[in-house]
Amino acid sequence: MRPDDVHHWLRAQPFQPFRLHLTNGRTFDIRHPELVLVSRSNLIIGSPAADLPPGTADRTDMVGLLHINHIEPLPAPPGMTATDRLAAERRFHDRQAGDRAAAFAEPSRLLFADADWLDHETWVRPAVARLGPLSGQRLLDFGCGHGMASVVFARAGAAVTAFDLSPGYLAEARRRADANGVRVAFVQADGERLPFPDASFDAVWGNAVLHHLDLAVAAVELRRVLRPGGVAVFCEPWGENPLLNLARRRLHYPGKQRTADEEPLRRRQLAPLRRVFPSLTVEGHQLLAMARRVLRPGRLTRTLERLDGWLLSAVPPLRRFCRYVVLTLSRET
Repeated sequence: MRPDDVHHWLRAQPFQPFRLHLTNGRTFDIRHPELVLVSRSNLIIGSPAADLPPGTADRTDMVGLLHINHIEPLPAPPGMTATDRLAAERRFHDRQAGDRAAAFAEPSRLLFADADWLDHETWVRPAVARLGPLSGQRLLDFGCGHGMASVVFARAGAAVTAFDLSPGYLAEARRRADANGVRVAFVQADGERLPFPDASFDAVWGNAVLHHLDLAVAAVELRRVLRPGGVAVFCEPWGENPLLNLARRRLHYPGKQRTADEEPLRRRQLAPLRRVFPSLTVEGHQLLAMARRVLRPGRLTRTLERLDGWLLSAVPPLRRFCRYVVLTLSRET
């Protein structure tokens, strides 16, 4: 078996679960492509406990490509309808917003400085810089959540429109904008069906939202509302590091919450975006510095960030294994 034969199955869109048959009679069911790493001669396969017999812990196996006899498809697990998915997403994020409400009951708790948001993760400042000067620009905050980005962009002089699927998060975002003295137009909407006229925006910002969407649909809508020459920037969790994906499934850490069917964005999922935005660029962030997810900020995390800056510049292929990516999409015509 060649590496390309396995890549063909792993990169299929949509993904079809499959079974590896080995020459010694063993089989491996591959249901999570992000947990498989392919080298020139071996596969490293991560198996979460949920896919194993009761009482079995997470496991990692190495399989030689020469020992794979053949591959066959498995029936795909039944999925939710689009309506069910939207309703589940809305309930999840409304519940999340409700859990936050008590912490922000006082308007003073909603006040913040730009740096509080711009520096809360290492990719945010460089991603915002890709939007260019914001003063006077019509900007869409795509899936605004708690609304901190909207406030920062409004302070920078942008005319900000923000939407979210969750009424609960929109209520918090409105209160945050009011408390910080900025004007933002908030709208409840679905990212696959945008209620805005064509070419409404000069720039679009989104954080951790694309991986929730049908990108073939969302990409067309995004291009429609972006003016020719406009730019969209999205920060997304990235799923090309098998060890990180295993940790995401197994480890518990502060702030870890996700919907039942949520998975990080994968390289194979970028195809529908590239068809609509051929100049799409992808920049990885946090390789060693992903440890800051479980470490307190300090000298160690700053050292890891500096090492990342050197490593990712010196060895660009390592960006594939980063925790997050910044996607830049430009509408050329």
